[in-house]
This record gives sequence, C-alpha cells and structure tokens, in this order.
Amino acid sequence: MDLQNEQEHEGASFEAYFRDPASAADSPLAWAVSQRSAVLDALRGLFSGPPAVVQLRVWCFMELVSVPHGRISREDLNQLFHLLLPQALDNVLKRFRDVGLLVWDATSQDYSLSILARQVHGLLAPLTQATGDDDDLAPLLAQVAGAQALGLADPSQLRHLHAQLARLHDDFAEAITSGSEARLRQAQPRFERALSLVDKAGHALTALIRTETDDPRLEKEARALGYAQARLLSMASQFTRAMQQADRQRVTLGSAGVTSSDVRMWLQSQDALHALLADARSTGVAPVFISQHDLLDVAEGEFERDRPDPQRTTGLPPPNEASSGQLEVPSMPPELGGLIAQLAQWSSEQATSAKNEMPLDEIVLGGRFAQAAYRMQLLPLLGDVQAQTLKGQTGELARSGWHAVLSTSVKLQDDPHVLVMSDGHLVLAEVADPIAGAQRKPEPQDDHEHP
Repeated sequence: MDLQNEQEHEGASFEAYFRDPASAADSPLAWAVSQRSAVLDALRGLFSGPPAVVQLRVWCFMELVSVPHGRISREDLNQLFHLLLPQALDNVLKRFRDVGLLVWDATSQDYSLSILARQVHGLLAPLTQATGDDDDLAPLLAQVAGAQALGLADPSQLRHLHAQLARLHDDFAEAITSGSEARLRQAQPRFERALSLVDKAGHALTALIRTETDDPRLEKEARALGYAQARLLSMASQFTRAMQQADRQRVTLGSAGVTSSDVRMWLQSQDALHALLADARSTGVAPVFISQHDLLDVAEGEFERDRPDPQRTTGLPPPNEASSGQLEVPSMPPELGGLIAQLAQWSSEQATSAKNEMPLDEIVLGGRFAQAAYRMQLLPLLGDVQAQTLKGQTGELARSGWHAVLSTSVKLQDDPHVLVMSDGHLVLAEVADPIAGAQRKPEPQDDHEHP
C-alpha cells in the first residue's frame, strides 16, 4: 500500500505534501534542499535498487573518486575493477553516466568525474571511516572545525552538531540517573571519546563562537553550540561520581577476590543462561535438619518459657528509698607514702648535720623493678612549682624540700632487680609553700652549683 501511494505521488511536487503549499517556501532548510535537486537525483539513482546493488555502486564510486587522475581510460577502469564481472562493471558505469556522476569524452575516449560527483563524494566520505559509537559526532566536528578554519561556517552545520551534542548529553544523563554499573561501564568509553573530540575541537568552536559575523542565524547557532559544549563538559564530574558510587556498591564474594561485577560480566558472556541450571529446576527443595535434637530442645524451651499474663495489670513498681552509701576513692600506691616518709626523715636528719645531699639509688631502689621504676618516675615532681599547689600526697611530695639532680651517665647497681640506673643525687633546698602562703627562697650552695 505504501509503495502504491509513492507511485501515485511520484509526479507530485514537494509543495504538494504540505497542508499549505505556500508554507514550504518559509522554511530555510526546505529552500536549501530544493537548491540541490541535482545532488538529490544523483543520490536517488545511486541508492535505488536492491541492497547488494547499492553496495556495489557505492564501492565503485568511492574507488573512482580515490583515483589520482583527472581522466580515466577504459583500460584503467578494467585494471581498477579487475575483480568485478564485466557485465556488473558495465551496469555500474552506465548508472554513473545516467545520473551525471561520470562523463564520457568521445574525442579523447576516456572518463572524467563531474562536479556533481565531487559534491556527492563530500556527502559520502564518512562512509569510508571505521565504525564506532562516535561516528555521528566525529564527522560533524570535523566539518565544523574545517569550515571555521576556512571561513565557510554554515548555520546548518552548527545546528546539526548542536543537536548531536544534546542527544549525547541526554544519553549520558540517563546512564547516570539509572545508577546501573553495566550501563555506566558501557557508556564510559563513548563518553571519554566524546569529551576527547570536543576538547580537540574546542579551539575551533571557541573561535567560531567569538567570531563577529553579519549573519544572525550563524551567531545564534554558535551561541547555542557553546552552551551545548559547556553542558557536555560539565557532566564529567557527575559521570566520575556515578562511577565511584558504582565502585562502592561492588561486593567481594569470598576470599578469592571475585566481585559482583566479575560475576555479572561472566553471566553476560554466557550464550544460554538457562543451561546453567541444568536439571536443578526438576528437583524439589527438601529441607534437611542436621541437628534434630537441638531443634527439639529449643522448641520445648520456647513452649515452656514463662510468658507475661495479659490479664495482669502491668504498672510501675512502688517507690523505694535509695540506700545510704559511701563514696570510695582509690588510694594512692604505698610506695608514694613511703617515699614521702623517707624524705621527711632525711630532712630531720639533715637539720643536725651539714650534709644536704643523698644518693639517688638509696631513695629509688628497694623491692621489685616495677616499684623502683615508679619511684624514679616520681622524682621530677620534687620541687615542681605547679605540683606544689596540689593537695594530697602528690603536693606533699613536691613540697618536701628536695629536688633531684640527674646526670647523663649511668651507674652499676648491686641490686637483684636493677642492673644499672641513671647517676644522680637528691639536694635539700628551701622551697616556697603555696598552701601556707609563706615564701621562702632557697639558699644557693656554692659547692653544688651546676651550669
């Protein structure tokens, strides 16, 4: 039915397909297409017929336009297409002559390509490029960048490139919104390729946007193209975050390092997923209890467990006075008290003698290694200004009137628990008592001053 309608309207004009034939002239694109009627006739003659014949014509045409000669003899054509049958070659050459792509010169007995053939070749040139997901973007970018470099930019080219960038943006936005790792992995190479192409053509696009022109349509399309380019480039961060989110959702199965993504890719590589089940669907699921006795014991305990009586009123318990207690403060280690007592005894003994120094090992050693180490750690508190303001045994130790003088050398000890320790001595000196408020300055000892 559709073929019959086309045959009935074959002789009709382009304006006859519009509701208002006069509105056909208002479209700039329709007017531009109408000016290329010869190109349309050549394309219609080139692509009419069965698919195999169309493929043969396109192949022969692209081979012809690639010959680096202005004129081609019939002998050269026979050598160029020696793989074809003679009848097939004659039919193709006849079609080229009929549609005006090939011109025969009877005087020189050779062929030449017409100007129309060069125009058609410019339209069909992308067919010779390698196939890929970005085939629809690369030719458009190449056309726009080349036209800008030559000063031949056309609003229709910018419009088509703008539309393609918008379609790519929508495709990548859908992949990001889906959150599917499979769709993101599938779209990632295409997205990176699109960004690379736009980045490489960025200088040409920027120059085109900033070019001052008298054509308002070209300026409008250039600004729209710049906006589409910015939208696509700004999506890079969103795509990166979506990929990171997909990586965080990946689950590692077991200790072998196999992830859920690996399982998905392996399942996608299988031709028949139903074959993996084999005969599993024909076998019924039968539960097997390994420890029946344990299950019975748990069930019996659950049945015999006391349960609250729903008839009994459940309220708050009656008030009860808290019992009296005593706050217990942990006592200090006995070594601290022994150290304070020993220093006090030495202070009373030094009052009757002129000697005000005591060996360090006499106050530190005694008992196990842990006790000796604890006493050694308490020595910096002797005479410490801040520690003297404390209450309790720590402040009492700091206000004892002694302070430790240590040297960098070590001294062998005759002790079963301590082999060596730092050499030094304790010096008795009058210090300030911040608790009592009496300020007493220590008197310097000339024979024990140190730099």
